[in-house]
Amino acid sequence: MSTEIRIGESETLESALRRFKRSCAKAGVLSEIRKREHYEKPSVRRKKKAEAARRKKKF
Repeated sequence: MSTEIRIGESETLESALRRFKRSCAKAGVLSEIRKREHYEKPSVRRKKKAEAARRKKKF
């Protein structure tokens, strides 16, 4: 899950940082960190999953 960016010779640090942030977002790194920030019991995880399925089915 490590994200690596190679900086080109003419590339600025700001554009490389933007590319890095975009690749992290695509890989789902930040959402995974937020999800694992606190322990979640398996029963709570199942309830959230079922609720998400209900919401998805509703639309």
